[in-house]
Amino acid sequence: MIEIKALASSSKGNCYHITDGSTPLLLECGISYKYIQRGLNFQMSSIAGCLVTHEHNDHVKAIREVMKAGIDVYASKGTFETLSITNHRMKPVKAREQFQIGTWTILPFEVEHDVSEPIGFLLANHQGEKLLFATDTYYIRYKFKGLTHIMVECNYSMDILNQNVADGYIDKGRKKRLMRSHFSLENVKDFLNANDLTKVQEIWLLHLSDTNSNADLFKREVQELTGKVVFVP
Repeated sequence: MIEIKALASSSKGNCYHITDGSTPLLLECGISYKYIQRGLNFQMSSIAGCLVTHEHNDHVKAIREVMKAGIDVYASKGTFETLSITNHRMKPVKAREQFQIGTWTILPFEVEHDVSEPIGFLLANHQGEKLLFATDTYYIRYKFKGLTHIMVECNYSMDILNQNVADGYIDKGRKKRLMRSHFSLENVKDFLNANDLTKVQEIWLLHLSDTNSNADLFKREVQELTGKVVFVP
């Protein structure tokens, strides 16, 4: 059974721990390594790998320490090149080319963000469970069958963003960048409507904006839309 623990989920830092009971993984490492250690009760030796979506600091802050600790890091070639990292723990992966880590079969896929080669991940285990992890993207071009767990960015709401622009809290340039690089509540709802949610057990809404989101509203609207259990870490 898949278990998910959010160590951090915001524009300040992102890091998640998942396990299927056999193979524990980190998704992102965008907080200091000491906080990752504390969040996992210093049980780092069991981590089989760390999946990284792109090179922004709130997703890779501890990447060098993670590799130094003997943990392989899986990311796109473009991500590693942008970070100028050379380490035998680097494991470059390509979109739509699956790979294995322990009991997980993992398929990277393209996402839309303002970086060199961003990816999301579809993870399947031996028990037939499927977890989708997609963050920092304004659009997901693919549809997925048989998902049991969804971890997806829900960064902002257009209504809240527009009000913040009208009130002068956000300038139009920043609004434009947000809309071209992050997933809105409205796009999340469209994405969920387009996919088969029959087997979904839980939905995690990730990476909420500090100023352009409302956790209670987002959770309520996605629960009402899907009828599923929703978490907002």
